[in-house]
Formats: sequence, structure tokens, C-alpha cells
Amino acid sequence: MGSRGKNSRGAASGGRRKQSGSGGRRTQPSPSTRPYDEPTHRSYDESARPSYDDPARRPYDEPPRREEPAEPYQGRAAARRAQGGGGRAANRRGRRRPAGRFRKLKWVLAALLVLGGSGMAWVYFSLDGNLKQVDIEGALGTNRPAEVDNGSLDILVLGSDSRSGSNGAYGKDVGSARADIAMVVHVHAGHEKASVVSVPRDTLVTRPECQSHSGKLRPEAERQVFNTAYEIGGPVCAVKTVERLTGIRMDHYMEVDFSGFKQLIDELGGVSITTAKDIDDPKSKLQLPAGTHQLNGEQSLGLVRTRKTVGDSSDLGRIQLQQAFVKALMEQVKDVGIFSNPKKLYDLADTATRTVTTDSGLGSVPSLLSFGNTLSGIGAKDMTMITLPIDYDAKDKYRVIPLKEQSQLLWQSLREDKPIPESVTKDSAGDKVDADKVIKGD
Repeated sequence: MGSRGKNSRGAASGGRRKQSGSGGRRTQPSPSTRPYDEPTHRSYDESARPSYDDPARRPYDEPPRREEPAEPYQGRAAARRAQGGGGRAANRRGRRRPAGRFRKLKWVLAALLVLGGSGMAWVYFSLDGNLKQVDIEGALGTNRPAEVDNGSLDILVLGSDSRSGSNGAYGKDVGSARADIAMVVHVHAGHEKASVVSVPRDTLVTRPECQSHSGKLRPEAERQVFNTAYEIGGPVCAVKTVERLTGIRMDHYMEVDFSGFKQLIDELGGVSITTAKDIDDPKSKLQLPAGTHQLNGEQSLGLVRTRKTVGDSSDLGRIQLQQAFVKALMEQVKDVGIFSNPKKLYDLADTATRTVTTDSGLGSVPSLLSFGNTLSGIGAKDMTMITLPIDYDAKDKYRVIPLKEQSQLLWQSLREDKPIPESVTKDSAGDKVDADKVIKGD
């Protein structure tokens, strides 16, 4: 089959070829005598007329025909379909094609339906143009924890709040963005389970040397509130601080701002939540009586920001609300049917790509599709979610500090791609806050 394919390509490229019904070879005219304009109107002998089956004598406005091998190699079928060819290609239209891998990628098929047809290029470039990315790999260089080649993935996920623009309704603009939600997501080898560690924003950490937004180099500093790393140096400084805290190299970075979060929830049709008691927090613009609610984007944002009536009204209770909401959201994504609805999938993809900032490794639509497929088998029940083992700081009751032994055990377990031991959360202040008395994902 390979040699026949080569012969076909040779003929299509202008090589000599026997004419049907004759045993001799026809001499090609020189360029000076070849009829370029209207060859069919020339008055020369009919027997000497150029045959349109001869690639060397065919007029330039008609593409050459190919002699296809009886069993063409893979890859050329798509080209023939694009040309609208008939013959053998038409006879093969009814054949069933291998579909094993596509059965596992139903949502990718839905995406292809969205991207199919004449609008494919427009949709692709529209979504790709929405993406915002940061070259964290280039900015951090080689001064990072070693890469681990065990099949696992580590992603820093931030929820940022600038309190300006569309986020201004949720509080005063303090002049720069903050990371109000921070989660280290470890996807275990095999990509069927994940461990999620929430880092309280008021955790005191050592912030490494970082370049500020203005370009000024800020020296390393101890006992710094965690979310100031993002405030000072954006995603690069946040990743650098997390890698210093954990000793784990982050493979990817994802950030969602508050206004984008609202839109994503609305595109999904809301999230079902059951509250065990009333929640009334004017600062978060959230008033919910006890019971089951289908929260819209505005209410969902208020829920993940509220601290009132939750635990000790600190950031620790809010973190448990955030974790419960994430699990409820994952269940909602399964039930909403977006992957079988091309228009809904596009609307969601359009909103997501406008509101999510990623590292450059995820900064394209194909990269995000591939990444999403990697995580598609993980459900809410496949996730272990904890808060970084911490205690209240002796010098400042509004700050927390990592518990040294438990934290070391936690990060070592993830580096080695092992399950998080239950002993990690022993005596942790975060484990003593019971948000289940307030909210449960339905």
C-alpha cells in the first residue's frame, strides 16, 4: 500500500503518466507554446489536444485529479471529504469508524459540535482570544522545587477579589487585588482521585523575594499574611510563596475573579444548597432562611465570602463553606447536561475563558480541553478536602500559623502521591470549626 501511495503522489506532482487507451507517451509542450488563456478555443488538431487527465497539460483553473490507491493510508480520508470527492470515497461513507476513544470523551464531542462547520475557526479564535495567561514558568526560572515524574499533578487555584469594577459591590476597594480563596489541588496518579488543601488567607508564612507590580524587588520577609503575596506580586509571587510553603512544584495555576464566578454559576443554572440555619450577612449581601435553595451567581458568591453565623465567624468557617460549595458545584455540573447541549457548552466556555487566568501551559483552548479531560473522571466523592493544619497565633489572635509537624506530614504525603493521613488534622483549629451545622451540599 505504501508504494501505491507514493506512485499516486508522483503522478499528482506532474510526473509522466500513460494515457488511457494508448501505449505511447505524449510530448509536453514547452512553456512558450502552452495555451494558458483559452486552450479549448485553439484551432489545432484534435488528436494533439491536451487531455485534462494529463497533469502537465491541465488548465490552471481546474485542480489535478488523483489516482487514489484502493486502500489509502489514514489521514487522506479527511482531505478527500473536505474536497467533496466522490468515487471510492462516496462508497465508503457508510462504513463505521473506530469510536472507542471518543466514547470516553463525550464532552469533547460536544465541544466539537460547537466548533464544527463553517464557524469553527471563529469559535476557536473567539474562545482562545478570551484567555488571560501568565508565564509563571519563565518568571520563576529554575529556583523551584524539583519536578516529580510520578503521574500526579499539583495546581494552585485562587479566587481573587479586586473590590473594584464589577466586584466593587462586595466591599471597599483597598487598592489592589487579593486572593480570598486559595486551594492547593493535588491530582493523584491515574487522575481518578484528588486531595485539596485550603490555605487560610490570614496564615502567617515566609514570603520569598518577589517582584512587585511596579517592578520593584521586594525582599524575603517572615510572618507575612499569605494573601499579601498575591497582592504584592500577583500570580507569580503567589505560586512562589506556595512552593516555599509546601516544597511542591506547582504544575499549573488557575485563577477566577469574583465577577466571573457569578457569571459561571448563572450559566450553570445555579447550585443546590441546604442550610441548617438562617444566614444573614449584609456585608456579603446574603440572606438565606434555613432550607434548600437553588443559589444563583450572586447568592453563591455571597456564600463563599460570608463569615457571619459560621463557626467562630473567622476565615476558618468560611473555608469549610467554600469546600462544601465546591462539592455541590461538582455534582451540579454532572446533572445540568451542558456537555450534551452545544450552545450551553459554548456559552459556559465563553464565560469561563473570559474570567479565568491560567499559566501559559493552559493558555489555549486545546490545552484547557486536554486538561479538562484529564480531570473529567473526578467527582465530589473522589475528593478529600481539608484545611491546612493551623493554630491561632499567640501574638495576634486574628492570624493563624501552620502546625509544623502536621504540615510537614501533609506536604510529604502529597509529594509522594500518598493519601492524606487522618492524623494531619489532629488538634488543628480548622478542624474544630463545624460548618455542617450551617450548610450541606444537597
